[in-house]
Amino acid sequence: MSTMLDVVTAARQYANLPTCLLATCVCLLAYLYLQRPRNLPPGPRGWPLVGNIPMVAKSAFLPATLMELSKQYGDVMTIYNCRSPYIILTGYETIRTALVKRAEDFSSRVFNAGVAEVRRDVRTAEGFLLSPHGPRWKLQRKFALMTLRDFGVGKRSLEGKVNEEASALVQEVLSQNGQPFDINILMQTGVCNIICSIVFGDRFEYDDPDLLRLLSVLNVAVEAKPDITDLLTKIVPVLRPLILSETSKEGRGVKMFQALQDFCGEQIEKHRLTFDPNDIRDFIDAFLLEQQRAQDEQARDNFSDKQLQEMLIDFFLAGTETTANAIRWALLFMMVNPGIKEKVHQEIDSALGQSIPSYAQRSLLPYTTATLAEVQRMKPIAPLNLPRAASRDTTLYGYNIPKDARILVNLLSVHMDPQLFPEPDKFQPERFLNPDRNFVQHEALIPFGIGYRVCLGEQLAKMELFMLFVSLMQRFTFHLPEGAPEPSMLGCYDNGSFVNPPFPFELCALPRK
Repeated sequence: MSTMLDVVTAARQYANLPTCLLATCVCLLAYLYLQRPRNLPPGPRGWPLVGNIPMVAKSAFLPATLMELSKQYGDVMTIYNCRSPYIILTGYETIRTALVKRAEDFSSRVFNAGVAEVRRDVRTAEGFLLSPHGPRWKLQRKFALMTLRDFGVGKRSLEGKVNEEASALVQEVLSQNGQPFDINILMQTGVCNIICSIVFGDRFEYDDPDLLRLLSVLNVAVEAKPDITDLLTKIVPVLRPLILSETSKEGRGVKMFQALQDFCGEQIEKHRLTFDPNDIRDFIDAFLLEQQRAQDEQARDNFSDKQLQEMLIDFFLAGTETTANAIRWALLFMMVNPGIKEKVHQEIDSALGQSIPSYAQRSLLPYTTATLAEVQRMKPIAPLNLPRAASRDTTLYGYNIPKDARILVNLLSVHMDPQLFPEPDKFQPERFLNPDRNFVQHEALIPFGIGYRVCLGEQLAKMELFMLFVSLMQRFTFHLPEGAPEPSMLGCYDNGSFVNPPFPFELCALPRK
């Protein structure tokens, strides 16, 4: 009897609140650990609850960090974003195997609660960026590609719009009178205006309030930095509505999407008031025509106003900052490589003089084309691409890949592979020229990704990059301000937006005679 009393007394002594909390935490962590999928690819050990976020947070450049980790864990490895596993693909053969040879397995996206919170009133995957792989996504992508081609993407008919914007951009740069300035906003404005001309049917003046409003909205999330609330909402998603901060990365993202939805919704209504099925002016009109032709409920659902609104948002998000920053990188490489800059100037002068550039003239400018290819090799704008997801439970190289597991594709690991590109750290345009000094495309140069999810606007981006860069180099000599330190060439990669722009820098643009 005394023994039983001793046991009860001891139990009461240790059954205090801290002990109960500790036991609860241990049980919770054990449960979460046992919930992890089995036989995932190997990867660095993470912390309880937060996974590998501490490692990611202290990384100066995550794509390079993942390249180093792949040497230890292999070309297919796992890191954890809190409880969510991310499968990292490294190396050209591995990436090509997954995204091209096994495209049906690795070409989806995950539309999660966080996206639904940000994209107001959207409860299914609209648009084409975040839609899961399937018939609906294929239909929308096919429509977008066909419509873009109809409005000149990849054809000479679009060149007039790009040249019009190049001329406006040149005038804005001239107005700086050779003084130091940051070209970032001007580049964003020019690229955004080209998208506006395709989807809205017209461009804006650089001081137009609607254009300034659009650019301001697009820059909101870019300027925001993650804070503690972003981490808490990832650890405990159910707390998102309670602790979401307006200054947090996700909080500002919510405001950005809502403002974009309002802006695009206004443009749709303006078009509806003046819509003429016999005069299709732009992408919105083409979509409204499909709405008019819809005969059944499914067709009307595929071409709803909400779908159009989200597609317009995807165009601006995927096409503005990316191309603008690619040109900024190109100008930065010119300023820190004056010998290469001089060769580009000489080739443009010899082939074009002061005539308006044409995209078809790439063959006349092989060194310039090779220079832009080298910029994209060394500084792919989205070095980890937008995360993909497994379309179904599958395997890769003997490891289990569960359905909806996020897939990060390390494009940088391909572009910096010395077996593919000798001396990859050297900026060397000649690697894309054959012995006859003609440009040669390298199959492993994949800045726009590969497979089913290759960038929908690849042809437009290539045309913009070439024509805007040539127009600027034709008219100006760019150099760093006197006494300014050489800008960092690392880039300020943002794990939230997956874009790698250069650090802010100023330049001087002197008109060329």
